[in-house]
Amino acid sequence: MVLKEKREKLIKIYNQFEKDVFDFKKQAVCKIGCADCCKNMATIDITTLEGIIIYERIDSFSSSIKKEIKKRLNQNKFEKEHKKLVNCPFLKEDNTCLIYDVRPFSCRWLYSVKRCNEGPPTIHRQVFEHANKAIREIQQLDDNGYSGYLSFILYLLDKPDFRKTYLSGKFHPEKIVKFAMRHKLSINRPSTGSAVI
Repeated sequence: MVLKEKREKLIKIYNQFEKDVFDFKKQAVCKIGCADCCKNMATIDITTLEGIIIYERIDSFSSSIKKEIKKRLNQNKFEKEHKKLVNCPFLKEDNTCLIYDVRPFSCRWLYSVKRCNEGPPTIHRQVFEHANKAIREIQQLDDNGYSGYLSFILYLLDKPDFRKTYLSGKFHPEKIVKFAMRHKLSINRPSTGSAVI
């Protein structure tokens, strides 16, 4: 399946999830500028498919913004490798998202029915079930990719060889096995059972 088709299917998965949880999310207290999830969540996981969409968005920015994002991603990666709680590298000073329209599913499904006040969000249990189903569908769609923390996936996509392999539809986990194991990336390919490598 070509990347364009995968993007279209990804959007359908996102839209179906929103439809499935619409009644639950009506009770959300989240609003523009509320960024507790962007600051206090333990992890923002993405697939390689979501990563390439984000990567392309970064590439569309001016050179000064790209430079700042790259700096933030490197810092974020370093801090995450050292087990620190980190803010999302795409969080702007006004607590809005620099890439909101292409944000990954791990950001899309979060909401809270109570003010977080630097704590975890309060989410309906049924939404977890819908989210897990959507995550499985996204991973199956991204069958020559990986799942893992945002800055780790974007770090790989910044490597021309890795990006070329991914975009060509090929799959060579042996080339990134040390990095993947150290950073707890999962293989999305169904035949591997989405195991951590």
